[in-house]
Amino acid sequence: MDLDRPLAQDPYDKLPAVPSFTVTSTDLVHGERMADLHAAGGGNVSPQLAWSGFPAETRGFVVTCFDPDAPTPSGYWHWTVLDLGTDTTELEQGAGESDLMLPGAAFHVRNDDGDHTYTGAAPPAGDREHRYYFVVHALDTETMELEEDDSPTKVAVRTVFHTLARGILVATYQR
Repeated sequence: MDLDRPLAQDPYDKLPAVPSFTVTSTDLVHGERMADLHAAGGGNVSPQLAWSGFPAETRGFVVTCFDPDAPTPSGYWHWTVLDLGTDTTELEQGAGESDLMLPGAAFHVRNDDGDHTYTGAAPPAGDREHRYYFVVHALDTETMELEEDDSPTKVAVRTVFHTLARGILVATYQR
């Protein structure tokens, strides 16, 4: 099958502009290929993420991982974590394994695989390099008042209306 298609736009360029803050990782380097450990076929382990420099009025965080290059009209949601408190400024490697690995009241919303976990990079074999947007959203609310079976798209829509600032780290992967 020929997967030749236009490059997807940066998904966050489509949203209202907000200030940015810093997201770092001991596992990922912005703009570079992620290790197989973080891919679906190589370990399926969520990367370590840390963030700083968010607004003082932040009351909570949402963490997401989105692939705009998936061969679908709507991209592909790999990871969504809700209700992270302001006392959390890091997720350890492997935190995407289950809700038991998350701090406080935080929980996973099902991803596009239907799982309440992190699902690693899984671009079609032979397709071009995909971009994986690991994003931390600083919110004006402590809780999004959503359920674990809500879609990541529903979370994304609600998040837009509560985002004070956003930190983005983009990694790539190709098979």
